[in-house]
Amino acid sequence: MRALQWTGPETVVVNDIPVPDIGPNDLLIRVGAAGVCHSDLTLVNFPIQLREDPLTLGHEIAGTIEAIGSDVTGREIGERGVVYLFWTCGVCRECVSGNENVCLAAGRVAMPPCPGLTMEGGMAEYVRIPAGTFVPIGDLDFIQAAPVADAALTAYHAIRGTKDVLRPGGTAVAIGIGGLGHAALQILHAISGVRVIAVDSAPEKLELAAACGADVSILAADDTAEQILDLTDGRGAEAVFDFVGVDSTAKLAVETVAPNGAYRMVGIGDGNPGITAGPAGGPGLPWGATVRKSLGGTRSDLHACVALAQAGKLHMEVERFDLAEGPDAFQRLDKGLIRGRAVLVP
Repeated sequence: MRALQWTGPETVVVNDIPVPDIGPNDLLIRVGAAGVCHSDLTLVNFPIQLREDPLTLGHEIAGTIEAIGSDVTGREIGERGVVYLFWTCGVCRECVSGNENVCLAAGRVAMPPCPGLTMEGGMAEYVRIPAGTFVPIGDLDFIQAAPVADAALTAYHAIRGTKDVLRPGGTAVAIGIGGLGHAALQILHAISGVRVIAVDSAPEKLELAAACGADVSILAADDTAEQILDLTDGRGAEAVFDFVGVDSTAKLAVETVAPNGAYRMVGIGDGNPGITAGPAGGPGLPWGATVRKSLGGTRSDLHACVALAQAGKLHMEVERFDLAEGPDAFQRLDKGLIRGRAVLVP
């Protein structure tokens, strides 16, 4: 089969490799589409050779069951679905509590095994998956479904974690209207009654924000924090979601979250929000505000995202690429030229 593989720093190529064998508790998926994520790009651009063998990329996977392991029950050949991205132990206290994204087996790093990042992924014609990670999607289009498996999942999980402050009449801010941000705008409208402010440095991304239901769009500038405070009577937004995570966006989140509000770090740009233990006031983190680094989501979150997509309340903006065009898709993503999410089709 053909597979898009990372072979070393900044090197992505399409190789011919064997179709994977499956074990008794596995499924073989014929891939219908695979999304391209900034996490993939972070791995590809990592400056050190992390492994000797090439790694098939891709953790946003949608496809059809091609073969079923001998011990698997309840699944059928030809069934269509997406793949839950964390392949966890399933038996620890976090997993059985529904917090699979912080499985105890992953230790303090709390980054459970993930296809395309730590094991063979789905940017290929076929992929082996544990049967328990398969989530049915009915007749949902594969190109739409693939980015739901992470871009929507991660946005939904971050938003669900702020449900106590997302009350009608409040305000939420989404910083960075890319693959996750444009999904977040739609999810916020679907599950809460808050006003949604979108912030981005690119005018075309704000056009996408408007199409996704943003109530207010702000082009990032030196006075962005002031604009948000003006729109919230000087108090700030009840929830601020940073889908970029660089110094400037992290600082903006701290400056614009309301007292008792929620600041969620989602983007992995290594930004420093400058939070101190000093008295609250001025541009610092206000009293009562919470800060959480939010990773991926749970199986339950993925089921919820699929339901939103099936109900027509979540539409992923995608740019389609053939698998052979994968290297070009990575280059475009690296340059910030993708509108929404890049999706590869084998």
